[in-house]
Amino acid sequence: MSEAYSEFAGVYDLFMEDVPYTQWRDFLLKELKERDINPVREMCDREILQAEKEGREATEEVLLSQEKGTILDLGCGTGTLSELLYDAGYDVIGVDLSPQMLGKAMEKKETSGRQILYLMQDMTELELYGTIGACVSVCDSINYLLTEEELVKTFSLVNNYLYPGGVFIFDFNTVYKYETVIGDSTIAENREEGSFIWENFYDPQTQINEYDLTLFIPAGDGLFRKSCETHYQRGYTLEQMKDFVTQAGLSFEKALDSDTMGEVTDTSERIVVIARESGK
Repeated sequence: MSEAYSEFAGVYDLFMEDVPYTQWRDFLLKELKERDINPVREMCDREILQAEKEGREATEEVLLSQEKGTILDLGCGTGTLSELLYDAGYDVIGVDLSPQMLGKAMEKKETSGRQILYLMQDMTELELYGTIGACVSVCDSINYLLTEEELVKTFSLVNNYLYPGGVFIFDFNTVYKYETVIGDSTIAENREEGSFIWENFYDPQTQINEYDLTLFIPAGDGLFRKSCETHYQRGYTLEQMKDFVTQAGLSFEKALDSDTMGEVTDTSERIVVIARESGK
């Protein structure tokens, strides 16, 4: 099996066209603004440019506002959410481990002209150049972390880079979803643009879901190129996530069912967690 998100990167947006990115953006903007994480990129850019013209340094207040108005999109993939957050007025940093996914994000950036900084990094080895007002991670990127140690380390690094009082918003697939909904199931889709077979194998002992993805991509002259990838994700409970958040030095604020944006239940398939920086 090939590396995860290699061939899949080329058709990711095609097969994920139903992902509710605009709904996620609207939810994130509401939660961020409620916590005084505001889009100030244009104001900061204007003030910094004016300072340069006058041969002086921008004020500390402007520089701190710029940092607070910066969002990290952790596990940014092809950059769709990163671009939406940038359009909302935030400075955006996108981090992903897959060079192929980042390649697609860079293609979008070159087309749109949006000044997003993309970094190829393992989230467990996150390294930024300064503080950020918020970190967001959607579409179950966190589930690719398979051990408690990886999660606590990643959350600790996020906490380290958050501006005082900064916000960490992430979602994750639950044990219930893997055990009951997608575990040991096969999903297939056939389109003119390509086809895929997604086979799931869930291990209740480790809570790890292996899914084998087989792609058939048109190669011309009626031929298709076949490629295979294996992905591993681990399911977690809300209680586990609360514990990991606390171990990392973050303050757990609230959790929501991702589908209803209401109370978390025993049958919640994906949960959104909001945590805050509360001291290093």
